[in-house]
Amino acid sequence: MKTRNKKKTWSRFTVLGVATALFTASFPLAAAAGDTWPFAGDQAHGVNQPSVHGYTSGHIADWSPERDPYAEMLRSHVPLQQRIAPFASTQANPNLDPDVKMTNVSGDYGNAFIENAPYTNKFAQYHFHFWQYVDYWSPWHGTATAYTPPEYYDELAQKDWQQKWFEFGMLNIPNPTYTDAAHKNGVLSLAGIFFSNNDRGQQTYKQMIVKDEKGNYPVAEKLIEMAEYFGYDGYFINQEEQNPNVAVADIPDYIGFMKALQDGGLYVQWYDSLNTATGANTFARTFHDHNISFLYDKATGEQVSQSFFFDYGMGNSQINAAAAYLQNLNAQSGTDFELDDVGFAGLEAGRDRFKSVNGTALKNKLDANGVPRLGIATLGADFVHAGLDEDMNLGWPVRHRAENEYQWMTKLREQLWWSGPNVDPTNTATSPTNTVADVYADNRYWPGISSVIAERSVVGGTNFYTDFNTGHGLSYYRDGAVSNPDEWSNMSLQDVPVTWQWWQDTAGSRLNVDFDYGPEYDLGDSGRQSYEQIGAYNGGSSLVVSGKLEAETFLRLYKTELSVNANSKLSVAYNKPETDASAMQVGLIFADRPEEVVKVPVPESGNATNGWASAELDLGAYAGRTIAAFGLVFAPEQEAVETYQMNIGQIRIHDGSAVRPSAPSKLTITEAYADTGEMNISWKMNENYEVVKQYNVYVNDTFVGGKYDEVFYIKDLPALSGTIKVVPVGADGREGEAAVLPFDLTSTVSNVQVESTADGKLTVSWTNPSVSTGNLKINVESVNWVTSKKPVKENKVVSEGTTSVVFDKMPVNGDEYVVTIAPKRGDAVSASGAFIDTIAEPYAEDWYWEGDTLHLPMPETRDWRYLYVYEDGVLRSFPTTYGVGDKDRIIRGRSTKASLAFPSTAENVHVVLEDYAGNQSEPVVLRGGDN
Repeated sequence: MKTRNKKKTWSRFTVLGVATALFTASFPLAAAAGDTWPFAGDQAHGVNQPSVHGYTSGHIADWSPERDPYAEMLRSHVPLQQRIAPFASTQANPNLDPDVKMTNVSGDYGNAFIENAPYTNKFAQYHFHFWQYVDYWSPWHGTATAYTPPEYYDELAQKDWQQKWFEFGMLNIPNPTYTDAAHKNGVLSLAGIFFSNNDRGQQTYKQMIVKDEKGNYPVAEKLIEMAEYFGYDGYFINQEEQNPNVAVADIPDYIGFMKALQDGGLYVQWYDSLNTATGANTFARTFHDHNISFLYDKATGEQVSQSFFFDYGMGNSQINAAAAYLQNLNAQSGTDFELDDVGFAGLEAGRDRFKSVNGTALKNKLDANGVPRLGIATLGADFVHAGLDEDMNLGWPVRHRAENEYQWMTKLREQLWWSGPNVDPTNTATSPTNTVADVYADNRYWPGISSVIAERSVVGGTNFYTDFNTGHGLSYYRDGAVSNPDEWSNMSLQDVPVTWQWWQDTAGSRLNVDFDYGPEYDLGDSGRQSYEQIGAYNGGSSLVVSGKLEAETFLRLYKTELSVNANSKLSVAYNKPETDASAMQVGLIFADRPEEVVKVPVPESGNATNGWASAELDLGAYAGRTIAAFGLVFAPEQEAVETYQMNIGQIRIHDGSAVRPSAPSKLTITEAYADTGEMNISWKMNENYEVVKQYNVYVNDTFVGGKYDEVFYIKDLPALSGTIKVVPVGADGREGEAAVLPFDLTSTVSNVQVESTADGKLTVSWTNPSVSTGNLKINVESVNWVTSKKPVKENKVVSEGTTSVVFDKMPVNGDEYVVTIAPKRGDAVSASGAFIDTIAEPYAEDWYWEGDTLHLPMPETRDWRYLYVYEDGVLRSFPTTYGVGDKDRIIRGRSTKASLAFPSTAENVHVVLEDYAGNQSEPVVLRGGDN
């Protein structure tokens, strides 16, 4: 018999009478590496800086962009680009099957749990450079849910990964700038859904697969809506709950939920972690009758997911069984499943790294010719950055991975993982001795992803450009000069990566190839790289080739399908520090004669350039042919050049068909936070990506960032007055016409102060400028996860010279606001904050008794932290995740799922919620009293 909830609230006085001492505990300490600490100093998170956050199922069911913090700033608009057709003749290894696909599940900028910004002024973050080997990417680190106080991510939380006392969302949406980069390269970007015993606290799949009265799945419907809004392509779902396992009775609804995602046109990859006969968390590592229903429903003939990520122990016997099972399924059901489309064999990159166990695990997935028998999936390949300190055997508080002088190591480690042990995709033989111990790697066992996955490319059509921009820099350069001296990270600005790092055809010694970030970049003391550091032409980096040039060397750069016509040209910007007896040529490989390298000379390329020079080469002689690959040829004219160096800043292939984009319209300052030096701007975006590839934003001609978007956050205004320019970049890499907007925050109100008090008053005060401004309009508006019954939107007009105004009957529940002061003559300025928080909402979920078992759904209020359960006046204790001991309360994100349903024979049971501000709610009586 179920007793439905009957809610009774007590007076505030009674609450005070039953309040108990605040939670205290003694935590064991353990070291772990890989977490990104919050940035400090000038790089600390901006007051109004957008950041990605996690979502519970309840957040998703109640989701709308208007109520989701920063939602408008977290979108990707770059459409998924089409990849060119495979062409074995230009593959580094022609024997690889280009149809073998790859999934890369890994962290984005560096495993950030709080303050995971899309772009910021920090160079030392992880920037993925090998999209050409990947078909699907999903973030894998988890993110704290919205409004988690940043101070919870304290030293204890960073010392010990089991001491993070806050809530991670079961949904981790992709960082939008990573989605931008993925889509530029034809890679699908998937959000991550993860359920486990420890990492998600009280969250369980049951909350996700709920159905409404019509039999629909509201969380699935919202997941479809969120994917469309944020611009990602689907979901990677990892269901690893146990004790209790997934209830067998729930599996049909779980499958129905997955079908709903299919109906929404999403790509869904399922981690093979569930036995449908028992509901147990098990890893079959193959297809069989007790997991196939999460790929295909035999009863209805409907697809349930697009593919499986199989657990890491999958080897030849399991692959044989999977292939045989699909063959039988196809024969019986009339399906046409192919193992290399729907199966991905997993590798634990983050755990096993460059160790022999990983090399062996990879070999066990290959056929006799060294080709994978199905797709390859890796988890945690961002260890090349995030795991640096751990590999150095250094624990907290060391964080070299976040320091600029160690980024040469993380770059080389990434090249070793993807290009292979010799950083050469044409030579993936492992080394007899470890020659990369100086970067805390090992090249004796791991042959690299390029040894098994054929490179792909999106470079087609008639126009292409690259500035060799990796998506971050120690300065930002424009036309070879520093435009902004501050360091930065923004994956939205990353160019299509060089296809091969580094494929060189030469009879002599290989040249050194690197990305040159300028004089401030640390090259290390290994002697691997030694060159005059010049920096970029446009962006943060250029390509630099250096070393002893003793024989002609063809450095292959891009796999392409570029059509040449009578108007086609190739422009190259280059910088040569010294004159020598050498020559540089562009090397073209045409599809009709792939064995031949056609060399187009760059005139006088052996001479020093005195800065950046450019050359435009006419390709009209090759009209009607297709460039299948291109690169650069470096050759000594007579004898070896002992210290050769050439920097290449830009290559553009163009035929004049790219339209110079017109200026965007409706450029507006949406919020100017003059007192913190931040600003949000917006404009009307050209939605044709073929015409506009991105927008560059300048303040007084200083570059402050860019993105293919129509909103942008400026973290650090270089000046408080001047001109904002938003400039579109066309398909040939040239900037178009600028939208221009003057602004002056020096001649308007300043020092905006907002005070919210417990009596519901909001006092706004400011300092007036010396110049006349006329009347002022003060607007206050609540934003995001509003808990008030009606959002605040009020304004008052005051006369010139007034310095403060008071708004009455304002919320006192911690809702966020934006206050804007707009003078009649002068620019508007804004200030953000939160109303004072004096109220904790009472527990309001649909609890019920089933006999003496109390079912207590997880609270869904915005900022709850603790839920106290009193049984006959005594606090009940609950177990915590990671087994760190029972606590006398339910702790958001850290109490186990056992807190959702438990037996109680107490005569009187009531619950009290406490919020992040320490407020306690009125009790809600669950048994006893007047019930």
